[in-house]
Amino acid sequence: MTIKTNYSSIAILLFLVFICVIASSCNRTTEKKQKELTESTITKNSEPEKSYQYTWQNPSLSKEERVNALIKELTIEEKASQMLDVCPPIARLGIPEYNWWNEALHGVARNGRATVFPQAIAFGATFDEELIYRVGTAISDEARAKYNEAIKINNRSRYAGLTFWSPNVNIFRDPRWGRGQETYGEDPYLTGRIGVSFVKGLQGDNPKYMKAAACAKHYAVHSGPEELRHEFDAVVSKKDLFETYLPAFKALVQEADVEGVMGAYNRTLGEPCCGSPYLLQDILRQDWGFDGYIVSDCGAIGDFHKFHKVTATPEESTALALKSGTNINCGSVFKNIKNALDQGLITEDLLNQRLKENLLTRFKLGLFDPIGANPYDNIEADVIDSKKHRDIAREVAQKSIVLLKNKNNVLPLKKDIRTAYIVGPNASNEEVLLGNYYGVTSSTQTILDGIVGKISPGTSINYKSGVLPFRDNVNPIDWSTGEAKQADVCIAVMGISALLEGEEGEALASSEKGDKKDLKLPKNQIDYIKKLKKDSKNPLVLVLTGGSPIAIPEIHDLVDAILFVWYPGEEGGNAVADVLFGDVAPSGKLPITFPKSVSQLPPYEDYNMKGRTYKYMSKEPLYPFGFGLSYTEFQYSDLTIDNNLTVTVKISNQGTKMSEEVIQLYISSPLAGTKDPLYDLKSFKREKLQPGETKTITFQLDQNIFNQFDEEGKEVLRDGNYTIYIGGALPSKRSQALGAPEAVKKEVNIKKML
Repeated sequence: MTIKTNYSSIAILLFLVFICVIASSCNRTTEKKQKELTESTITKNSEPEKSYQYTWQNPSLSKEERVNALIKELTIEEKASQMLDVCPPIARLGIPEYNWWNEALHGVARNGRATVFPQAIAFGATFDEELIYRVGTAISDEARAKYNEAIKINNRSRYAGLTFWSPNVNIFRDPRWGRGQETYGEDPYLTGRIGVSFVKGLQGDNPKYMKAAACAKHYAVHSGPEELRHEFDAVVSKKDLFETYLPAFKALVQEADVEGVMGAYNRTLGEPCCGSPYLLQDILRQDWGFDGYIVSDCGAIGDFHKFHKVTATPEESTALALKSGTNINCGSVFKNIKNALDQGLITEDLLNQRLKENLLTRFKLGLFDPIGANPYDNIEADVIDSKKHRDIAREVAQKSIVLLKNKNNVLPLKKDIRTAYIVGPNASNEEVLLGNYYGVTSSTQTILDGIVGKISPGTSINYKSGVLPFRDNVNPIDWSTGEAKQADVCIAVMGISALLEGEEGEALASSEKGDKKDLKLPKNQIDYIKKLKKDSKNPLVLVLTGGSPIAIPEIHDLVDAILFVWYPGEEGGNAVADVLFGDVAPSGKLPITFPKSVSQLPPYEDYNMKGRTYKYMSKEPLYPFGFGLSYTEFQYSDLTIDNNLTVTVKISNQGTKMSEEVIQLYISSPLAGTKDPLYDLKSFKREKLQPGETKTITFQLDQNIFNQFDEEGKEVLRDGNYTIYIGGALPSKRSQALGAPEAVKKEVNIKKML
């Protein structure tokens, strides 16, 4: 009986122990699950890296850490695929396609609806850094808005991305170059100032994300001829290289932190620009500290073996480009990266380095982050071609228009003039608003539109083209010149368009693959203008469109007033009318010298600066650099400079109209006209003055602006007196003869002052 009771007790005890063990185990399981749930919540809220499948997806890590992590995930083939302008998707990693090639020269281009700002050369004519910053900001707002909409419909095609191959900061050294319209003119300093402002506006100022990536092109010595660009060697002295061709690129790298640089097609100093260690490594990365990506111009790496003959095979071209520093091949040669590796021409370490340099750009743009993480993801489509942006486009056009002549103050015209007659092939031509590399819009305002919208409803106004754009009329009957002579004013809208000047494949009417043989207006236009003025005493106002200098010596003396309006963008017609009828006073200045004829120019293929631009041209031009008249009269006086290199000058508006003036400061060295430039623009300011108002303008100079370049490209400070000039145009006799105010000047010995 006792034994039986003991077994029962043991059984009960064992059962109780079992229950306790089970309960304890359940508790531990519950605690573990609760802990895991808690840790999961913590990870989601404060440790985001644990919720990402791949380390490179984690936006809390540095961009460099993320790029390194991504490269570790990629196969050789995948790495190679991301080195071309068209990067295919990597589906296994969830990486979508990306196309690097996008344009934004004067508005988001080639990608549907966008604000069409005036052509880039007009940006230079404004001499207005703050305005061009606003242009860049507007363009990048539209770029982000369009990108945000594009990815919603899975549009990742060419021109739909955020890496823009703009601006073009090549120097417009020869007015025959068809692509000069894409630049900011012939002066390195002006080009640098306008370019820096454009890039800063385009890229934005967010500390973590870049709004859009700008790209300085075409590095480094590139300005025609278009026909020879794939095989040409631009031979330059070290002096010209560092004095003329490189300063704008340097400014964009060191002041604007431009994200990309595009190598040019041609060779420079014997080396193809996209395969030049001297240009891409020694100067760009080492001397200037550039840390962005380098892209070839489209097809340029293929030119290595096809035309330059510096390599024998696509694999050798691939290796030369990668070793020299090019990260992205716009083209197809980098499809040979795997072959180049197999042949021992490059290493995987080099491939990883070049891939890292270009992937960093995509991470800076936020392209690998979830939608919503980037503040620019919130920019909506209503900014595209908005009233705000059209107003900016109109302001740029207004401030870029250059008044070249105004006999007897014919302009501004009265809005209630009795009769007006409009003629010319460019009056109702939308093509002349656009230039090249443009977007599209439904709100273009032709010059005829602008005039008709501005003039009094009671004015009798008529329009006939009168003449074909660049050849004689087929129909000999002329119904326009007789009527035009009877009107109180005739406005002739002439000039050229992107049909006659542009890139090698763009200018369909150019016999020189986009370049110009000469600088004259088409002969049929000249003949028509002469016919309009013959036996007529009524005013003839000439409005010229174009992206480069047009030589009109026989027309200048014939007509009463001349406005040069460039390719003025979608609001161009309104802006031209604003100036014609006096709502806005003209204040644009020429960013390039207008020669009298092509005979004043050195050979086009010669890249030596002797005889070129306002700096080295000793012959009298038709219109000088920096020139542009106003509807009022300005006077400069009381130039002073102290030992701190603080320069002051007084400027007075002595006329009856409010106007803005571009105040320009030039220097000449003791060796000006021999070893150094005749004049050298070093600063400028745009100021608004009321009638009768006088302002004191201050320039704070730096010793370095007086440095000149020796034959080795080294900066030196000359012995002797420097001359400082301040005025409203190049301080030359020709400027004064055309009506510019006389510049004031002062000689100083900089070495003795310091």
